[in-house]
Amino acid sequence: MGLIMWLWVMVFIVEMVTVCGAGLSCGLQGRSVSESLYKEGDVIIGGLFPVHVEAREPDHAFTHTQHGSRCQGVDLRSYRWLKAMIFTVEEINRDPVLLPNITLGYLVADTCLAEGTTLSAALALVTGQEETVSGAKCNGAPMVPVIIGDARSSASIVVADTLGVFDIPMVSYFASCACLSDSRRFHSFLRTVPSDAFQAKAMARLLRLLDWTWVGVVAGDDEYGKSGLQLLLKELEGTGVCVDYVEVIPKSHSQSRIRRIVERIQSSTARVVVTFAIGPDLEVVFKEVVVQNVTNRQWIATEAWSTSIQYSVPASIPLLAGTIGFALRRADIQGLDAFLARLNPEKQPNEPFVKDVWEELFGCSLAQDSSSKRPKCTGSENVEKHGRIYTDVSQLRVTYNVYKAVYAIANAIHNMMACQPGGGPFEDGECPDVTRIKPRQILHYLNAVNFTTPVGELVYFENNGEPSASYDIMNWHVDESGAVNFIQVGQFDAAKGPGQELNINLEKVVWGGGWVPVSVCSASCLPGTRKAAQKGKPVCCFDCLPCAAGEISNMTECVRCPERFWSNNERTKCTPKVVEFLSLQDTMGIVLTVLSVTGATLTTTVLAAFFHHRDTPLVRANNSELSFLLLVSLTLCFLCALVFIGQPAPWNCMLRHTLFGVSFVICIACVLSKTVVVLVAFRATLPGSNLMQYFGPIQQRAGIFLCTLVQVVICLLWLLLAPPLPTENAGGELGARVILQCTVGSVVGFVLVLGYIGLLAVVCFLLAFFARKLPDNFNEAKFITFSMLIFCAVWIAFVPAYVSSPGKYTVAVEIFAILASSYGLLLCIFTPKCYIILLKPEKNTKKNMMAR
Repeated sequence: MGLIMWLWVMVFIVEMVTVCGAGLSCGLQGRSVSESLYKEGDVIIGGLFPVHVEAREPDHAFTHTQHGSRCQGVDLRSYRWLKAMIFTVEEINRDPVLLPNITLGYLVADTCLAEGTTLSAALALVTGQEETVSGAKCNGAPMVPVIIGDARSSASIVVADTLGVFDIPMVSYFASCACLSDSRRFHSFLRTVPSDAFQAKAMARLLRLLDWTWVGVVAGDDEYGKSGLQLLLKELEGTGVCVDYVEVIPKSHSQSRIRRIVERIQSSTARVVVTFAIGPDLEVVFKEVVVQNVTNRQWIATEAWSTSIQYSVPASIPLLAGTIGFALRRADIQGLDAFLARLNPEKQPNEPFVKDVWEELFGCSLAQDSSSKRPKCTGSENVEKHGRIYTDVSQLRVTYNVYKAVYAIANAIHNMMACQPGGGPFEDGECPDVTRIKPRQILHYLNAVNFTTPVGELVYFENNGEPSASYDIMNWHVDESGAVNFIQVGQFDAAKGPGQELNINLEKVVWGGGWVPVSVCSASCLPGTRKAAQKGKPVCCFDCLPCAAGEISNMTECVRCPERFWSNNERTKCTPKVVEFLSLQDTMGIVLTVLSVTGATLTTTVLAAFFHHRDTPLVRANNSELSFLLLVSLTLCFLCALVFIGQPAPWNCMLRHTLFGVSFVICIACVLSKTVVVLVAFRATLPGSNLMQYFGPIQQRAGIFLCTLVQVVICLLWLLLAPPLPTENAGGELGARVILQCTVGSVVGFVLVLGYIGLLAVVCFLLAFFARKLPDNFNEAKFITFSMLIFCAVWIAFVPAYVSSPGKYTVAVEIFAILASSYGLLLCIFTPKCYIILLKPEKNTKKNMMAR
């Protein structure tokens, strides 16, 4: 590509210059730039400025050379830049210190805001102003060894690619495309404007700071717009900011395309519009914005238009109120305002551009004929009072960049002059010839400049020919009359390091709608909810779903609470889980404790009554020894329920089941022994029966001991092999509580304990059932039958209730079964006896016991 460009340039130069041989002269065949400003000097500085905005239409047939065609449409702002260059050259020439005995000249051309015109103008600059050059000068250094310009990135790319072949340096004042930072491709390109890479970074920081996560982007169809767009999208990656749409403004300014772009802006839910386009492209967009009355949009401006209303039609100003933009550093240049006010077509009749600028400023015509549609100028027009943007020196930003560019070249020449023979930076210590500067020499010195401008700013170029990046953050304040005031509300300084670059005072910002705009695809999730991406949409568009139980949200995602913690109802924080067990503080625990103590008290009372009346016939007839043992075991049954109440611990987990198992076995064994004694006693009254000798007190004690011993062995094996121990289980709503309870350890051991009790109870029930029809005086079996029936019914119902009960209710079911069966035994067996002993003592006689 470089070779093709070089060949093209050579052809262009051959077209302009005749072949020069020994003793012959070289002459210009023609000039591609008809209007230019020239001033003689020892060193001529070239300048490229888009004074006009509409280039002439080229001859697409390429059959003849065009002459005399002029560009149209004056850009007053660009003309101010041009005049600033001239002002700076004259200021330097008046300085006796900076360039003594050296006078700077200039050759400034109009680029007409077109790449082709810009390149033609640049090549015309380097060929010089002389019509004929002879001798050694024919192949010498160009008359213009350095060029200031161009304003636009796309044009600068073309010119830098071309002039870079000849090492001719360019110092741009407004070409900010990051692509120009490629020092290998554009080694001769420098600039006093920061790269758009920093502006894109600043925009991304601003959007994130203000939580504008849903934006639209409008870019120009040129290198400035396309490069800026790509940089911005790259900076937004991973920041949480999403782009709803990207619209590109065509260079043709097709009305249908412009209308569609504005319709997209209007229909989008994104309230923030980021622009990366030059002023003329945005001008047509703003006109359509007025037509469609697009309101409630927050515009983000680049340095291309952030401090200029030149491209905003008056009707669009209210719609752009509150615009936030990034502007280049501002400076006050002493004397520039007076210099600009010297514009006068009568005093400068031969200076190009003056006539066009004057007519544009005052809307009048200087032409002598009447062909113009404008009224004739009166001559009383006052530039100083009505100079509009041309004489407005309140926002000297790009103008200041031009000022710095000229001073950079002057300081480079100053350093050249300070070179000592033999100590130069070139081959054999050569110093440059200031009267005939070669481009590569001034390029070397330009890269090394380090100076302070008269304004007080330190200026230097980094390795890739760029300055330190700094932007002012501007806010458009629009008053009732429609006038715009550009107020600085912050600054972006890349030199401050990551995280510290952006500084903005939001209290000074005036918003178009009166409040900070909200530009989000989906509102932030409330505490306790998480983001759920919407299918097919950017990450900024999401639904908010509540967190599951046991999780809390940081409004982005749900996270599980740590162990032993649980989420509150709002799912906003983790709280310690409620530790739950059947305690004496629970209502249920209190009720069961009262029932247990009451049962034990009643049993003890019955025991006391029986002991007090132990010599009465009723007590003696009911085997007082077994009755006492039964009452003691029943007391233990009532009291063992208390061991189930309270926080589980290893000792009470092992005690509760073994105590319960052994107590009930003693109790049932006593009942079983009483039942057998009743049956044997009745059979022993028959003639020839001697069964009672096998069921005396010793045999009864032995039988109870053996029955109890079996249960004791089962319990010991259970405790040794797999004892019941405390454990924690999740309970409540999906685990909102920690339930402390005792595991059975060994299910087999638990089943054997209960099964053995059940076996004894069934045997006892069957024997009592068989003895239910014995004579009433001996029929204690009837009450035993009822007690065993209750006992068996309770424990049969216990199994499904125990399995299905959650948490502490499992323990409550077991206690209830213990108490119910114990009360059944106590009441069914001993209530009739206590009734006779305490309320009918007259029946408690031997005679009554023996009566049939």
